[in-house]
Amino acid sequence: MTKPRVVVIGLDCLTPQLLFDRWIDELPTFKALLEGGVGGKLRSVIPPITVPAWACMMSGYSPAQLGLYGFRHRVIGTYDDRYFALSKMVTKPRAWDTLSGAGYTVGTLGVPQTYPPKKVNGFQVSGFLAPDTNAVFTFPDPLKEKIEDFLGEEYMLDVDDFRSEDRDRILADIHKMTDQRFRLLRHFIDTKPTDFLMLVEIGPDRIHHAFWRYTDPEHRLFEPGNKYEHAVLDYYKVLDKELEKTLALLDEDTHVFVVSDHGARNMIGGLCINDWLIKEGYLTLKEPVEDVTKFTEDMVDWSRTKAWAWGGYYARIFLNIKGREPQGIVRPLDYERTIVELTEKLKAVTTPEGEPMGNRVERPKDLVKTGDPAGDWPDMMLFPGDLDWRAVGSVGNDTIHVYENDTGPDDANHDWDGVFIYKGPAAKPRAELAEGLRLVDVGPTILKIFGIESPEEAEGRPMNL
Repeated sequence: MTKPRVVVIGLDCLTPQLLFDRWIDELPTFKALLEGGVGGKLRSVIPPITVPAWACMMSGYSPAQLGLYGFRHRVIGTYDDRYFALSKMVTKPRAWDTLSGAGYTVGTLGVPQTYPPKKVNGFQVSGFLAPDTNAVFTFPDPLKEKIEDFLGEEYMLDVDDFRSEDRDRILADIHKMTDQRFRLLRHFIDTKPTDFLMLVEIGPDRIHHAFWRYTDPEHRLFEPGNKYEHAVLDYYKVLDKELEKTLALLDEDTHVFVVSDHGARNMIGGLCINDWLIKEGYLTLKEPVEDVTKFTEDMVDWSRTKAWAWGGYYARIFLNIKGREPQGIVRPLDYERTIVELTEKLKAVTTPEGEPMGNRVERPKDLVKTGDPAGDWPDMMLFPGDLDWRAVGSVGNDTIHVYENDTGPDDANHDWDGVFIYKGPAAKPRAELAEGLRLVDVGPTILKIFGIESPEEAEGRPMNL
C-alpha cells in the first residue's frame, strides 16, 4: 500500500471575507482548489491568536487544554514573572510529532512555536519566534547554512518593525519574505521529499495589520485611490501564483491543505482596559500618571487593587487574589462574585456614541470540561466589541476609547474565522462552502489520513471531507 503524502500550506491570518467574498474570481489557483475540493470558513480558537492557534490546529487541543493564551504568559501567583511560549511550552504532540514517532518522514517550515527546533524524523525550520538567524533555528543544525546557500542571502524569519509608518519598506519586506519562504518550500519538495510537509507564511498577517486601512472601504481612514489601495489584493495574487507553482510539483494523490489560523477584520479603535479598571475602582496606581504611559506592574498599589490587565488583540484580566498573589486582597470567597460583577460591567460598556460595544467575556475555566485550565491562565479574557476593538493596556489616556494603537500603527484586529481548503484523494467536491469547520479538527483529520487516531481527550475530531 502506498504511503499517504500530506502538504499543509499555512497562510497566517488569511481572511475569508477577502478570499471567498471579495477576490476569489481574481485568484485562479485558490478558485480551482475550491472547485475541486472542500473549502469554507475555519472557526478559530479562544483566543484567535497566532500563538496558540497553530499549535491547537496541529494538536487538536484547545488553548485551555494546552495552557497557551498568547505569546507571553504570567506565572500565576506572581506580578511580573513572565515567559514566552516557545516550542517547549507545547506539551501535547502535534501532527508531525505523532507521524515522526510512527516512522513517517516530516518537515516543517516557518510554523510558529517550533523554536527551538526539536529532533524529528526529517527537518524543521523555526518560525518567527526565533530571535534571529544567529540562533540555532533549524534541525538539523547544518540545514541553516544550506538554506542561505540556496537563497543566496540571509533567511528572513519575519518582517522587522511591521508596526511603523515606513509602509514602503514593510511592503517590500513582506514580498521578499514570502518569495523566500515559497522558493524554499519548493526546494524542499524537490530535494527533501517527506510524507508530511508544512509551511506557515506570516506575510498575510503582516500585510493586514499594516495595510488594512488602505484596502477596506469600511475603515474610518480609507481614502479611495490611495497609494496602497491594491497592496493587499496584489499580495493575494502573489500568494495565488506561489500556490500555482507549488501545486505543479505535487501529484494528484497528494493531500493538500491550505489553511489559516484566524482571519482579520477592520479595527475601529481600542478600549483602554486598565484606565477603565482605574475608573471603576478595581485598579489603583501608586501615583497618578499625567501622560499616556506604558502600564507596568511596579506602578500598582497592590494593597488597593483588585484587578489589572494586559492589552493586545484581546485583554487578559487577572484578579489580585489573597493567598495566590503576593499582596492579594480579593478573598477566595469573593472570587466568583468579582468575576460576575466585572463581566456584567464590561458587557455594559458603550461606544463613544453611547451604543452597546458588544464586549465578549470568556473565562478559561469555562473552556474545559472538568477541573482547571492548563498552564498559567488569566482569570478573564475580554474581546472588546467582539474583536471590533482591541484592548489597549497603557494608562493615562484621556478617555477609555482611543483610535490609535499603543504598540504602533495597526489597522486590523484578528477575526474568529480563518480559511480552510482541502484538495486530494479524500475530497468530495462541494458546490458551496462547507459549514461547521473547526481549526482544532485539522490535525486529527491529517492523522486519520495516515490511519492514526487522535487522543480521546483532545477537543478536535477528524473532519468528514
